[in-house]
This record gives sequence, C-alpha cells and structure tokens, in this order.
Amino acid sequence: MKQNLYFDNKNVTGELIKKHRQLKHLSKEKLCVKLALLGITLYSSDIYSIENNLRTIRDFELIAICKILDIDFSELNQYIELD
Repeated sequence: MKQNLYFDNKNVTGELIKKHRQLKHLSKEKLCVKLALLGITLYSSDIYSIENNLRTIRDFELIAICKILDIDFSELNQYIELD
C-alpha cells in the first residue's frame, strides 16, 4: 500500500503544532478536551503521532487545532516547498 508522504513526512505541521501547544502550556490531553468541545475526537496518542510526523492530519483537524492554538494559517506556508 502506497503511503502519501511529503519529504518522508506524513504531515508538515507537527513541529508547529507542538511548538504552539507547548507555548500555551497545554497538555496533549487538554488539547484533546478542547477538540472534543468542537466535536472532534482525537486522543493524546493521536496528538503525539501528529506532532512526530507519524500520522497524517485531516483538514478539519488542522483547522480546529489552529483555532484552539491560535495559529495563523500563513504560518503553515513556511512548511510547503513549491517549485
């Protein structure tokens, strides 16, 4: 089964998410609770996998995480290399 990878990563936003989560002093568990309030079910193990590029992130998950962590979508552009 072929995996969708971008430069050997399953996502390119994991580092950014981890940085912002830690700057807000928010545990993985508390982030999951805030996501649940938005109707999105993720577990701390999912957050770990996203932050360590072991799991792809769905667009709606990314939007919700950016909203909770106050990440500007323009920050995501720095992770995408276009030729």
